Amino acid sequence: MLIIGERLNTTRESVSAMVTWRDAAAVQQEAVRQVEAGADYIDVNAGTFVADEPECLRWLVETVQRAVPSVPLCIDSPNPEAIRAALAAHRGKAIVNSISGEKARFERVLPLVLEHRAAVVVLCLDDAGLPATPVDAAAKGSRLVQSLLKAGVHPGDIYVDPLVRPVGTDLSAGTAALEALRRLREKFPGVHFICGASNVSFGLPQRSLLNRAFLVAAMAAGLDAAILDPLDRPLLAAVLAAEAVLGQDPHCSRYLKAYRAGKLGGPAREPGRGPARA
Repeated sequence: MLIIGERLNTTRESVSAMVTWRDAAAVQQEAVRQVEAGADYIDVNAGTFVADEPECLRWLVETVQRAVPSVPLCIDSPNPEAIRAALAAHRGKAIVNSISGEKARFERVLPLVLEHRAAVVVLCLDDAGLPATPVDAAAKGSRLVQSLLKAGVHPGDIYVDPLVRPVGTDLSAGTAALEALRRLREKFPGVHFICGASNVSFGLPQRSLLNRAFLVAAMAAGLDAAILDPLDRPLLAAVLAAEAVLGQDPHCSRYLKAYRAGKLGGPAREPGRGPARA
């Protein structure tokens, strides 16, 4: 499971202040904390700085990569010019977040992905809007994946997002995303699948609990990457446990390593010495 740390987003007031005052030390501390917690990528988003987003996003990229030079970034913006500025400053292989089937966006983002040989998050939407059903989401995603493959993007560089919506406003939102994911996974076994883990819980209490439940179900359906808060230790523990249960963690090595590092919480009372008996 690829973990993309979501915390360096200027929709958070503390991060907005860091960018406003160019507080490099605070940004770097936040990046290091996410990597130490288990993030494989760091998402950087300066979308609230609409007029200055290209410069702000470029600054974030440079600042974060000075602190964690071996960790690639997820360049998160709807603005192609901001993506362009950030990719120009990025060292290594970035993930562009995101491209969609909207004609104008597709035509402006695709050349940047190809030029920088970046990976890309694919949103299952187009000029007709958000998908109405899982079948619609799978159809929109399928057309977009096929367009990217035809343009020369490697299957392993494509991360399809089925667009998870809050269950608080639509009870079927979680199951719809899972169904779309399953359909696309069956059709495109060589591509990756990603989501924003916290989208499902928006507007509800105890969000981390809902995020954990959805993420484990999504992993069982084929999800192999997520944008989430790596400092949410119960959430990360659920991911590690799911990897082990789903056969994605050979010898349970990641799970055991996290346990020894104290990342799974205190040891609970053992249910028994051996396997459960019928």
